[in-house]
Amino acid sequence: MMTYQEAVDYIEETPKFTKKNSLDHTRAFLKRLGSPESRMKILHVAGTNGKGSVCSFLASMLHAAGKRTGLFTSPHLVDINERFVIDEEQVSDEAFLKAFHKVMDCVGVMKEEGYPHPTYFELLFLIGMVIFKEAGVEYLVLETGLGGRLDATNSVAHPVVTVLTSISLDHTEYLGHTVAAIAGEKAGIIKEGVPVIYDASCKESEEVILAKAHEMHAPAYGIRPDMYKILGETEKSIDFSIDCGYYESISLSISSVAEYQMKNATEAVTAIRVMDREKGEFTDEMIRKGISGMRWQGRMETVLPGVIIDGGHNEAGVEEFVKTAKRLEKDYPVTLLFAAVGDKDYRHMIETICRELRLERVIVTEVGGYRSVDVKEPKGLFEQFGQKEIKAIPDVKEAFEEALREKGDGILFCVGSLYLVGSIKKILRDKEDGK
Repeated sequence: MMTYQEAVDYIEETPKFTKKNSLDHTRAFLKRLGSPESRMKILHVAGTNGKGSVCSFLASMLHAAGKRTGLFTSPHLVDINERFVIDEEQVSDEAFLKAFHKVMDCVGVMKEEGYPHPTYFELLFLIGMVIFKEAGVEYLVLETGLGGRLDATNSVAHPVVTVLTSISLDHTEYLGHTVAAIAGEKAGIIKEGVPVIYDASCKESEEVILAKAHEMHAPAYGIRPDMYKILGETEKSIDFSIDCGYYESISLSISSVAEYQMKNATEAVTAIRVMDREKGEFTDEMIRKGISGMRWQGRMETVLPGVIIDGGHNEAGVEEFVKTAKRLEKDYPVTLLFAAVGDKDYRHMIETICRELRLERVIVTEVGGYRSVDVKEPKGLFEQFGQKEIKAIPDVKEAFEEALREKGDGILFCVGSLYLVGSIKKILRDKEDGK
């Protein structure tokens, strides 16, 4: 029997981007594991940006309503267990290990029958489904990995609702080079007769989604920017109202400085309202409590006073970061801690940041193992695009400590990569644990 660490190491060594298996392959494994998905009401979420936040809003509202709620998301920032949350608690090492062994026993038998070994994400999905079944989860919020149509999570045949968050260019090598092509992949989660809530702010993706919804006889509910509006905001929260015409208007508060979270919250509230249309179990009070209580790791997350981490790492994510930082820099000097990985367009990120923000100072560091980018490259780009005060500190812990010293009474944003967000989370946790 493997230990917890040996199980994690085994999974991490499972190839991430080899040829993925078919959905029939995943369905065969689920059937052999006792069809755990059939015991749960599943809310299935895909999209390019915002899907993690929407999933977290959904899980928070379900939990506030007293439902036994599972949440499956990716990637993890520090621990693999972060991907499996039950009633807002990360699952224990013991529960994870028990499910791992159950899945691996199944893998062993099925390999003998000629089935290929599940890929990295498929393995985690199967482990998650066993964890949630064993825990007696009633509602499961399920985030896709990459894409949608061919994603392992799409082996679930009968979700109660599907959600498509904003769609933009990302992972083009796997999903296609146009927004329409990517929308086609994401819209693959739409099921026969199952309501779909989608971001209607982009015409190109909306056309594809509506065509797929029509084909699948799926009622479609588009969310547009004119359906929500700010009522008031502080440096920690935003009060806003939703008036979309699908249900009675409601006023809410989010514990976030990011205005884009209003859209994510609106999509999540609409999904709950549509799912609950016949029963009417979810009161306004439950919804308010769930929305205001939501915390999503690594997305405009305040980790210390005046310290915000954000893992936005594609074009749309950086634009949203810039929008929020612009609002805050009117009142506070802004320090930026930045790191990027080699497979992202960090040149464009840096150009956007320098064009839109007047940063007091920038500290560049390195993260991401073999995908790490030498500090000299982003430092040179920040200089090229006009940033005056820049320091390059390769060691992320030293860089973070220097950024904390430099920020003074201002705000420190740590951005550019989920690896950076994960590294800072680990530094803070080690500090708490006295390491």
